[in-house]
Amino acid sequence: MTDTAPPPAEAETAPAKPKKQEDNFFVFLLKLVLIVVIFRSFIFSPFNIPSESMLPRLLNGDYLLAAKWPYGYSKYSLPFSLPLIPGRILASQPERGDIAIFKAPPNNDVDYIKRVIGLPGDQIQMIGGQLRINGTPVQKKRIADFEVPVSPNTSCVEPQFLARGSDGQEVCRYPRYRETLPNGRSYEVLDLGTTLQDDTPPFIVPEGHLFMMGDNRDNSMDSRFPAVPGQGIGIVPQGNLVGRASIIMFSTDGSAEWLKPWTWFTAARWNRIGGTF
Repeated sequence: MTDTAPPPAEAETAPAKPKKQEDNFFVFLLKLVLIVVIFRSFIFSPFNIPSESMLPRLLNGDYLLAAKWPYGYSKYSLPFSLPLIPGRILASQPERGDIAIFKAPPNNDVDYIKRVIGLPGDQIQMIGGQLRINGTPVQKKRIADFEVPVSPNTSCVEPQFLARGSDGQEVCRYPRYRETLPNGRSYEVLDLGTTLQDDTPPFIVPEGHLFMMGDNRDNSMDSRFPAVPGQGIGIVPQGNLVGRASIIMFSTDGSAEWLKPWTWFTAARWNRIGGTF
């Protein structure tokens, strides 16, 4: 009698392992969060412009990246200002003319953006609307008026600045000047007329501090004003620095509507994207 081999056993189906898949997904999310935190804390951080204090260089509705490494790192470099970095490490002093993001005194809880004007030891004063550094007037030259289209993100500060552009569109037309600092840095500012902040007492910048000003000189609550929440910022401690403006990633005039996708494109200020500082 011939022995007959038993039929091969059917292969057993491997049981599902949902637990391992869940663990892998959790590890992936943890790594992703860690990468984002490291990127935002030590490399670049996004920042949006919520006002017109930095006209003409920056418009309300600009979205930019701030480089985190130029000025060193502190707790203000971290999300929620977590107190994990003692003092300031790898610290480096800004240059006059830099556009810097910092935590605004006195509460140090809101990001502001202004231009670095005064360094430690400097004497800063405004006389007749002209900036003086260490007693020497900063060169200020009148150039062509600045025009910005009226939009949900841009309205004229006073009716006399409302005008029509060459295409018939309503614009805000402001007197514009070019300032040149002692180190050769040059940039544009607006001077809308005679205001109280056109004449100030001399300010001496203490060690470890900076004198910050908005380019829209008559529409900026900056170091010319005492540090009051939501208003002036006083002279800013260097420890409050967050980063240096680097590149404009996006800009919108504010006219986009969520239920009208085509307006997402028409509202974009395409010509501003990619602008550097």
